[in-house]
This record gives sequence, C-alpha cells and structure tokens, in this order.
Amino acid sequence: MHRVGILSSDQEGVNETLGPLCGAWYNIVCMSESLHGPSAYRVTLFFGPEPVEGESDIQACVFNVKKRSWKAGIHVSVEVHQTQLSHILHRLRITDRIKEVLTVCEPEERQAHEMRVPDVFAQAVAWCKLDLSLAAGMTPEHQRILATDWVSELEQSAVDRSEYVAAYILSELDIVPDCPSP
Repeated sequence: MHRVGILSSDQEGVNETLGPLCGAWYNIVCMSESLHGPSAYRVTLFFGPEPVEGESDIQACVFNVKKRSWKAGIHVSVEVHQTQLSHILHRLRITDRIKEVLTVCEPEERQAHEMRVPDVFAQAVAWCKLDLSLAAGMTPEHQRILATDWVSELEQSAVDRSEYVAAYILSELDIVPDCPSP
C-alpha cells in the first residue's frame, strides 16, 4: 500500500513512485496553497454532486461562499449538465492518466477510488464554474447557477485549468505523494 501525505503550503519534494506518473499534477497538489493568492472569497464545498430534482441529467454541487465584507456566508448551487461533464471529461483526456496513477493503489482501494472519480470530477468542474461567477461578482444572497449559465465559458475554463482539475481529483482521493514536512 502506498502512503499519502498531508499537504502544507511550501512542499517541494518529488515522490519517486508517483512523481513521474503525476507530472505537473504533483507540483500543483503539493503547492496548492501557494498557487492560489489571497482571494476576496472563502469557498468550501458543502455537498454534491446530487441530481437536480426533476432534472436527473443535471448534477448540482452546493458551495458555501463568504466574502470578508459580507455579514454572513451564502449557499451557491452550481449546476452542470451531465452531457457537458462527459464532453469536458473527453476533452481533458484525464481518465487514462488517473487510472495510471491509481495503479499504485491496492486493488480494493483502486476500485473504491475509481467509483469516486466521476463525483470528484463533477465537483472540480462545478468549482471551475463557480470561479467564473465569482470573477464576475456575486451579491450576498443565496444563488443558483443554472446548467445553462456559463456553458461555453466553462468549457474553456476547464480546458485551461485541466491540471487543476486533475490535481483536485488526486487530492480528494488522497492520492497525493508523501510531501516532506517543512
């Protein structure tokens, strides 16, 4: 069984087993805090993806979003059509790369991770879509970003941030190389 590491902001080591498989993903995951500068928003995934009621082909993730100037945080439901998720997954071509990384796992662990990949992928894509809305500005009220919003922009954003998407998946699956503590 491989070991996974807990990340901190100034990791630079390269794991000999996963480093060649992960490539740039490793560096993105291990330096995730340092790559993201201070943001006006503090965002956490609340839950999801879940099918939207009455729309089984649309997935939604709900995020907690808080801006320093707001009195309280808000919930933002981010919807993505299953067809768009499939299209983005195909365009990013990360399925084979993730399967290759999962080869270091024990068989039962690999199977569990493979079952989680679609949900974690949907979370990463929803996060990209939320980032588009945050960049455009957001008011301090609960919101719903529909599956029909930001469609073409999301395609481009996910392609531009393909390394982030892959790193997010690996991080959420705890497939992160041991990073030496500072």
